[in-house]
Amino acid sequence: MTPQVIVGMSGGVDSSVAALLLQRAGVPIAGLFMQNWEEDEHNGPCRADADRKDAVAVCAKLGITLHARNFSAEYREQVFAHFLAEYRRGRTPNPDVLCNRQIKFKTFLDHAHALGAQKIATGHYARIDSIDGHWRLLRARDQSKDQTYFLHALGQRALSATCFPLGDLHKREVRDIAREAGFATHDKKDSTGICFIGERDFRAFLSTYIPARPGPMQTPDGNTIGEHQGVFYYTLGQRSGLGIGGRRGAGEEPWYVVGKEITNNVLYIAQGHANHWLYSRRLAANGLTWIAGAAPGAEFTCTAMTRYRQTPQACRVRIDGDSCTVAFDMPQRAVTPGQSVAFYDGEVCLGGGVIQRSDAPFGGWDA
Repeated sequence: MTPQVIVGMSGGVDSSVAALLLQRAGVPIAGLFMQNWEEDEHNGPCRADADRKDAVAVCAKLGITLHARNFSAEYREQVFAHFLAEYRRGRTPNPDVLCNRQIKFKTFLDHAHALGAQKIATGHYARIDSIDGHWRLLRARDQSKDQTYFLHALGQRALSATCFPLGDLHKREVRDIAREAGFATHDKKDSTGICFIGERDFRAFLSTYIPARPGPMQTPDGNTIGEHQGVFYYTLGQRSGLGIGGRRGAGEEPWYVVGKEITNNVLYIAQGHANHWLYSRRLAANGLTWIAGAAPGAEFTCTAMTRYRQTPQACRVRIDGDSCTVAFDMPQRAVTPGQSVAFYDGEVCLGGGVIQRSDAPFGGWDA
């Protein structure tokens, strides 16, 4: 029987339960394991082999076919090349957003259609509905696991051909279902961080592609506090990895990255989680994508997230072609160029873009 839905089987508990729920609903399904990264002499081992074995075991238990496809060439060209280019510019990209748009909900979707399926399904925590043929992306019931921030760049074609079986469930329910079904993945640790780096040290990984370039770490008033290994290894708001101990007269508050000067290779740091150097009320973004196909208007109010798991913040958005400015009601901490801003109308995700600058003291607003 030709499957109606191809489930992206990652080898984790979420995709395992997504497949089980569709099967219980009587939907003809098959699985597909995507390999998006390959080992080489630079990056060392990844988890693909272990994840593939878990996906095989789950599909065998469900009695469904598991296809396998290697998308690593597409991933390197469409996601990883952009990731490196952004870091070389001193920015902090979000590869998960681009991977979802280009690989999981485009390349994977095309392969599923080639296998005869009408739709794909994944274990993402999000919901989809349609009104008069217009597809909407909605936040998950489990707000602590909601992943619409990473999915905001999807369009009508992708949403019309996608199922999110976990959208109405909480994570604890998903693990309970997996345990009752006898899946070995029921207590498997959630993957965190950037997928192709895994558990490895981020700076060590990045240094194999972008060589270290040490320079001064300075306070905003110009005092040199230490030495950094390369401004592109650090992100705004970062605390760990600075290597700064206690300093006479500096107080006991921890140090945070508050700015980068790429041309002169200076990393700016300041003390205190709530120091004013990290806060901004405005940002500019470009590369806008809208789930409905267009923005709600030339200017509108909504809420926005500038990082994953943030509570959506009230703001006003002004559109200018492929760019926008966003003015927040309240100051926002560590708004980071290269990261995404996602817009919401209540529980409905509207779309988003890539942050270019902010009006924080080192945000480059006047650049």
